Amino acid sequence: MKIGNYDIPVYEYNTVVVGTGAAGYNAADRLHQYGQTDIAIVTEGVNCGISRNTGSDKQTYYKLTLSGGEPDSVGEMAKTLFDGQCVDGDHALCEAALSAQNFLRLVELGVPFPRNAYGEYIGYKTDHDPRRRATSVGPYTSKLMTEALQQAVAQKNIPVFDHMQVVKFLVHDNRVLGLLCWVLDKQAFAAFSCKNVICATGAPAGMYHNSVFPLGVWGATGAAFEAGVKGKNLTEWQFGLASVAPRWNVSGTYMQVLPKFISTDENGNDTRELPLDLGMVFLKGYQWPFDVRKIDGSSAIDIIVHEETCRGRRVFLDFRENPGNQPVDFAALPNEAREYLEKAGACFGTPLERLLHMNAPAVEFYRDKGVDLAAEPLEIALCAQHNNGGLAVDHWWQTNIEGFFAAGEAAASHGVYRPGGSALNAGQTGSARAAMYIAAKCQGNPQADFAQLTQTQIAQAVAIAEASAGENTVDALLHATATTMSACGGAIRHGEQMAQAMAQVQQQLANFTAQGDVSRVFRYRDVLICQLMYLSAMLNYIAQGGTSRGSALYTDESGSGTAGSMLQEAAYSNGQCRYSWRPVRPIPQDDDFFENVWRSFRETGNIV
Repeated sequence: MKIGNYDIPVYEYNTVVVGTGAAGYNAADRLHQYGQTDIAIVTEGVNCGISRNTGSDKQTYYKLTLSGGEPDSVGEMAKTLFDGQCVDGDHALCEAALSAQNFLRLVELGVPFPRNAYGEYIGYKTDHDPRRRATSVGPYTSKLMTEALQQAVAQKNIPVFDHMQVVKFLVHDNRVLGLLCWVLDKQAFAAFSCKNVICATGAPAGMYHNSVFPLGVWGATGAAFEAGVKGKNLTEWQFGLASVAPRWNVSGTYMQVLPKFISTDENGNDTRELPLDLGMVFLKGYQWPFDVRKIDGSSAIDIIVHEETCRGRRVFLDFRENPGNQPVDFAALPNEAREYLEKAGACFGTPLERLLHMNAPAVEFYRDKGVDLAAEPLEIALCAQHNNGGLAVDHWWQTNIEGFFAAGEAAASHGVYRPGGSALNAGQTGSARAAMYIAAKCQGNPQADFAQLTQTQIAQAVAIAEASAGENTVDALLHATATTMSACGGAIRHGEQMAQAMAQVQQQLANFTAQGDVSRVFRYRDVLICQLMYLSAMLNYIAQGGTSRGSALYTDESGSGTAGSMLQEAAYSNGQCRYSWRPVRPIPQDDDFFENVWRSFRETGNIV
């Protein structure tokens, strides 16, 4: 296609998967397994992505219990997920039902999840988890998952188009036609004509300045909204304490070793220790996400850190010295903290010495990133860590746009709360379900008149690229809008300030102009669309009587709260956002009599 000054090649496939994280690779691998081989993967960078570049001291994968004598079931796990509030029951049931299959598939691909001499995959409790369903392979669980799935995809010779940034999803009559990419290493456009798209681009990671999302990760949620895909639970994020450089969660052992918290001015001077309750610091380790139910407990630490940074100061963890510069009185600690440290044999020394004893890889991680905890303090902030909301999907992870599927963190299958590690299982479940549906129901070639139907949409993107020439303004614009978002619409939300920020974003979108690198101009536009959707979602939530919940503290709340049995959906069109509320879908109660299910399965040949 020739549009403006660009000659645009068009590639044709039945299905294009966008993203090379654990969800994206699993989608491609499952599609091929289920018989749909006319597929390709599109990615900004094969080695980029959230799941490849994030973790914690012990990154968790959540699954059905596969060890011991404690009872568990698909139904019980589904109820745990459903009880997170604002969760659709069919999503909870699917994620529970497929969890063992997903997990054991990763084991077969070589992810070294630990098991005992008898073959049991031993688990531990994570946040919001009544059972010992959690497991881990250490700080890099999702990285190892991604690498194993990447190898499986490579063995199948599935084509991967690298250095391609999705700038527009192409839709006509509520059906996906394909997507338009900016080719980063060629400074050109490329288009894909396809019957199906699986969007596995992660969260809108560029929205917040205080963020633990890896640098260079942006997502494409704004492009999906612009194409007409609905959002769901956009108010629900997870925030927690994280280091600023590198971006990494300081959860688990980082807190349980009782580090000293210090505050400095913006230049690193005027050092002051923040006097914190050591019992609360310990609890912060496994109560890591900011939670308004714990603001009189461990989450008070999050608020203290946030207030310091909003005053223009900087906060650090210092592992070199004990709090108060004196030995810890372990006998005086609350029972939970004292007993844990006693069992770990860690009632001695400095925080660093305790960390080396309990979790040496946690120290090695920072050393590998150029930060020596023995020589310098570690700067932290209260950061956006996970979007529990996102693009609205059905129980096959298809959106309201026919042929457009979303999986991983791009999809909204979580609610207000979720067990730690459940996002990794959700990404495997959603991508597998989408692949299964496509293979069964969405075969065939893409739209024959692709060029004619998409020319106007592509021309709009070309015009933005051609208008980007000039002195660089986009970097400052991106920094300013992300900083504002963190200040007013992060974990601590101020209604009046959010309204002002939303009005500014609307104006920037209505009179969109930015110069500089073309890719960053498109990213800036994507960020603005997301900020408009998310800010207006938060304001709509307040207007409906919403109050503080989950990882969001509303400072000017005046309502009586919204029930966890109701959830918010959102739609974007021509710079305007519309919202609706509906009851959650209950957990399905299907016929589980074996003979009936077996007969139906034999007669239909599949479950789709």
